[in-house]
Amino acid sequence: MTAQLTFREVLGLTVMRRIWYAQIVSLLGDFLALFAVISVATFRMHATPSQVSGVQIAYMLPLAFLGPLSGVFVDRWPLKPTLVLSDLIRAGLVVLLVLSSGLWQVYGVLIALSAVSSFFMPAQSVTIRAHVPPNGLLSANALMQMAMMGVRIIGPLAAGVLVAALGANICYTIDALSFVASACLIGSVAVIRPPQPAREGAPSTNSRVHALLHEMSEGLRFILHHAAVLFVVLAMGAGLFTIGCFGPLIAIYVRESLHGSAGVFGVVSAMLVAGLLSGTQVMRAIAARLSHETMVLGGLGGIGVALLLLGGIPYIAATILATFLMGFAFSGVIVPAQTLLQRETPHALMGRISSTVMSVVMFAQLLGLLVSGVASQLLSVRAVFLLSALLSASLAGGGKLLLQRNTTPSPAV
Repeated sequence: MTAQLTFREVLGLTVMRRIWYAQIVSLLGDFLALFAVISVATFRMHATPSQVSGVQIAYMLPLAFLGPLSGVFVDRWPLKPTLVLSDLIRAGLVVLLVLSSGLWQVYGVLIALSAVSSFFMPAQSVTIRAHVPPNGLLSANALMQMAMMGVRIIGPLAAGVLVAALGANICYTIDALSFVASACLIGSVAVIRPPQPAREGAPSTNSRVHALLHEMSEGLRFILHHAAVLFVVLAMGAGLFTIGCFGPLIAIYVRESLHGSAGVFGVVSAMLVAGLLSGTQVMRAIAARLSHETMVLGGLGGIGVALLLLGGIPYIAATILATFLMGFAFSGVIVPAQTLLQRETPHALMGRISSTVMSVVMFAQLLGLLVSGVASQLLSVRAVFLLSALLSASLAGGGKLLLQRNTTPSPAV
């Protein structure tokens, strides 16, 4: 078994280091802008709760539905121009938020931003796969998740201070500048892609449409016919569905089941992020002993246990432990799952697979947001948590059976 590269060794790779810096900068800008949008919609435009929820839905919908198509183009286009132009276009779109005076204009800008992001995200995944050796992919993906979680902690606090002191426009300006900074970081290095198969030149309009549909179906067929890949895609979808259910309901759970205060809600929410950060840092050590498939199975099982504890024992201490365990277990799904996808997917399909997975997890998160509200009204918040625990356990059991039927299991690198 090849030794896993450390975080320091992975960041020693110039392209990976610049991609990581760009991720931190642009994510921080995004969190500032999203907080500002919600603040403006709530306090200046006097939006209803469903309209405020629409802000998040407007951003997630294109990512959920455009992925299979955008991945086809990512696999065709050169990586560096795709990444840099995506950043610059998004910088221009964010500026439009300054000029938006109505909620539908805000929705339109967010939909456009998301549509462009549907090209950037798979292109970034392809770039990491192309420049990081197989035994460094786990650390690379853990670093990307740590950046996201770290910004999630810092972003809301910084945004609250900036919006209160200087107004929403400063957040939009910083977000636009963050995209420009990301473009400069990526533009400063040589981004390569392994040689692609030659394509026929000058096809007719009908044949171009047919080629697009054929290439989309290639990615879907690869996922459906590769047991390990299919399993981790479903596992990531289940994990994001669970997070989508958990997010809107945990405040209600703290209020009604725990009879807790806003302070308790803050601690419980922080424990989820703390678990994610802790988990991403230990994944490399765990990977030295377990395959990526086994880690994902364990992560699903851990999410099930956390939800069972959450719904079954309505006490503050148990809830804090459960949310920390949920975050830790979720890192055991997302980090090795992304690594396995990058390791198993041929270079020529990497954009399509990455974008299709992006669509699945975004759709799962959206579904979780929608289902949680309806289910909690029909049943109870605790019942939703317990049913989600059953879903995680069922998928872990089904995944084990699916992997056992795979005739070419792949050990962790």
